Amino acid sequence: MSDNKKKTKFLTEVELEFMSRLWDMGEATVREVQDALAPGRKLAYTSAATILRILEQKGFVASTKQGKTFVYRPVLSKDTYQSRSLRNLSEKLFDNTPASLVARLVDDHDLPDEALAEIRELIDKRLRNDTG
Repeated sequence: MSDNKKKTKFLTEVELEFMSRLWDMGEATVREVQDALAPGRKLAYTSAATILRILEQKGFVASTKQGKTFVYRPVLSKDTYQSRSLRNLSEKLFDNTPASLVARLVDDHDLPDEALAEIRELIDKRLRNDTG
């Protein structure tokens, strides 16, 4: 299978779990990622290594060999992936209307007043920056 066919723009749930650890750590070996997973998470070393190799084939991580060990590091930043995922969600589930996405978030969650105030401040800040 060619590399182009293997590359996808989005992560599976397990891949996201691994990427989250790598984003937190910056770079890590298979064993370090495995140790950083949730305490109750039992995953064989070979399975963890396979997931990291798949992430590399998909273009999400790169590796360098240090002795007998591969060290993996994210190629894509967490911010970039979050933006890509939200844009996809907005396009596919909210008919490309970001306001609908935000409205669903605000309406459906029991957000505390502090969280709503933070959202308001982010919007106000963005509007101030756009107008002057």
